[in-house]
Amino acid sequence: MTGVTTPVRLGPVQVGVGPPVLVVPLVATSIDDLAAQASAARDVGDVLEWRIDHMSDTSTDHVLDAGHALAEAAGTTPVLATYRTVAEGGADRRTGLREYTVRYQALLAAHLAAAIDVETALDVPDVIAAARDASTIIVGSSHDNAGTPPVEQIVARLAASAEHADICKAAVTAHTPDDVLALLTATREASRRLAQPVITMAMGPVGVITRLAGETFGSAAT
Repeated sequence: MTGVTTPVRLGPVQVGVGPPVLVVPLVATSIDDLAAQASAARDVGDVLEWRIDHMSDTSTDHVLDAGHALAEAAGTTPVLATYRTVAEGGADRRTGLREYTVRYQALLAAHLAAAIDVETALDVPDVIAAARDASTIIVGSSHDNAGTPPVEQIVARLAASAEHADICKAAVTAHTPDDVLALLTATREASRRLAQPVITMAMGPVGVITRLAGETFGSAAT
């Protein structure tokens, strides 16, 4: 652990240096809506995060068709492909670990994303290997949809993601101002310890301030 952040490049965007990167989620259910959302957001955000789990059809062929349409609509704005599992707040209850792996492998082989999100809790070495083969950035993520763990646990989750990720992300759910302080304290500690850029946020109304002030504590994107 170096304490010196190594910036990561997503196409024309650098994460980990300068102002925080603005990531715009795309939660379309159809290919047409996905392309429309991307066209509207590409000049607003620095990165477009495609939430694949929100698609009404998540079969591999359909995901590839959607990925091609998104790439065209996004233009030069880099795409972060995210297949969130139900355990961490995802919308698709039909997909198991095998399907998760196959769909990511197909996207990576087609070079349809500048980065992919891989949950730290998952054991998916084939996805990691495919991302490395495709020279695609890995965002290692952890999401707590119930509450905010203690500071040391948040830091530990970020450090665990650093074992395979180029960017380390943790999201928690804040219920009180103390939860917000815990998240921001962990962000500061992890950003000092890890070489990878750190992205954190507290979900929920109380946590909105973490998306606005995260840069002060070391979060590289919002």
